[in-house]
Amino acid sequence: MDLHRREDDRGFFARSFCESQFGAHGLPTRFPQCNVSFNIRRGTLRGMHYQADPSPEGKLVRCTRGAIFDVVLDIRPGSPTYCKWLGFELSEKNGTALYLAEGLAHGFQTLRAGAEVLYYMSAPYQAGLGRGVRWNDKAFGIEWPIASPLLSERDQTFTDFVR
Repeated sequence: MDLHRREDDRGFFARSFCESQFGAHGLPTRFPQCNVSFNIRRGTLRGMHYQADPSPEGKLVRCTRGAIFDVVLDIRPGSPTYCKWLGFELSEKNGTALYLAEGLAHGFQTLRAGAEVLYYMSAPYQAGLGRGVRWNDKAFGIEWPIASPLLSERDQTFTDFVR
């Protein structure tokens, strides 16, 4: 979803979400939780995260400051794109938002210091259902732009994915 900016000498105005447009494409229109991630350093990597059944979460993600390399990983057994990933640059400049369906793992790496990411969640976070897979698992071969990322302790503990 791209921002359609109306610009003038003050800046711009743009719609960042439209219930009727999302609904017309069969996407969720209710987001009971919204999160912000602020990242001090370039190269910070957050991921690869997902929320397990019975409350998987979809995410609408937009970078509101700086730039990130955003990764979507399909870990849904039986999916034609199982264990495949796609990467996108999201930035304050391009204004692009990305919707990730339930059952996909998600992560991103900051391309600039001070990057801020806004998430609209289709389900509230439940700590007991939070899961992750290793960011550099050879089963996926994700090509991160910055080789030595800054990771949280939690993200460092994720194990190899078992098919």
